Amino acid sequence: MSDIPNKLIVPKNVTDALRTIKYPDSEEDIVSLDMVQEIRIAGKRVSFSLVFQKSNDPNIKPLVIACENALKKYLGDEVEIEDNITVKFLHDMERPVLPGVKNIIAVASGKGGVGKSTVAVNTAVALAQQGFKVGLIDADIFGPSIPKMFGAEGARPTGEKIDGRDMIHPVEKYGVKFLSIGFFVDTDSAVIWRGPMASNALKQLMMDAHWGELDYLLIDLPPGTSDIHLTLVQTVPVTGAIIVTTPQDVALADVVRGASMFQSKSIDVPVLGLVENMAWFTPAELPENKYYIFGQDGGKKLAEKLGLKLLGQIPIVQSIREGGDEGNPSATHPDSVTGMAFDDVAKSLVHQVHLRNIERAPTKKVKITRK
Repeated sequence: MSDIPNKLIVPKNVTDALRTIKYPDSEEDIVSLDMVQEIRIAGKRVSFSLVFQKSNDPNIKPLVIACENALKKYLGDEVEIEDNITVKFLHDMERPVLPGVKNIIAVASGKGGVGKSTVAVNTAVALAQQGFKVGLIDADIFGPSIPKMFGAEGARPTGEKIDGRDMIHPVEKYGVKFLSIGFFVDTDSAVIWRGPMASNALKQLMMDAHWGELDYLLIDLPPGTSDIHLTLVQTVPVTGAIIVTTPQDVALADVVRGASMFQSKSIDVPVLGLVENMAWFTPAELPENKYYIFGQDGGKKLAEKLGLKLLGQIPIVQSIREGGDEGNPSATHPDSVTGMAFDDVAKSLVHQVHLRNIERAPTKKVKITRK
């Protein structure tokens, strides 16, 4: 039974509830041990960091569950705490590259034409609508499309000197901060750069931008595997990757290669799940009908085969194409068929990130080795 029904939640309510949790085999509670940090409250939504000494502590998962139960018991069942506890470690961690960013998510695809950027943009918007602080980087250096999808082709990011460094302020729309090389090049001309130039451009978008505090920073990667992918994992510790595919066999075959790159021993970035785009066609005049023009459940079956989570299935609806062309993402219409689909993808992603963070140590940057 909640002790503070229908009242404003304040940090003291949170710490009082968590003081009831003792660290196993210890007389001290987790608050007294300074394990509870970075408490944030937004209405009924509570989030905080739970800090452990080591990443192999067997008490991580039980204590996360105990925290969730304690807050519901003392603050009421309506408190939003599931998936909002971030696990951090004092040891086994590198100095944060982007200290204000909690989770860096790579959005990848095995091949082009599967709607990866559409999924990245709409998932970012859906996360923002759920109350998260979200950023998005258009890392498709040779084919930037995110400015158009946000209706921000004419935008120009501003700069500011912060702590002696020249920093870029990302453009913001629909609650998402975003940057793209498309803001800095002539959109009517082809970007003809060698690999090192493209890699340096990506580093600048990540490291020379004033992102501030973010729950999620999504990186929309080029299709396939390339120097850009290697630059990403060598520059920042990527929390996890999601892979976008269509149900077609030719697209599914490339998914396996894309997943294996992230999961390889040298890179070791968890694949959080698959998103099956263009799962079926639904005409506006027949909203109950589904036509599987690219095959049925190909992504779902492949996810099961690879032991990965299917984060969601996105139908082909004319409004997705129109929204992308007009700078009005489908996720901005949460009651539409596609809006609800992207909302489900965002919720599944949040849950998978939560599980990944309590079950695995933080990802480390890939070390560059030269022989």
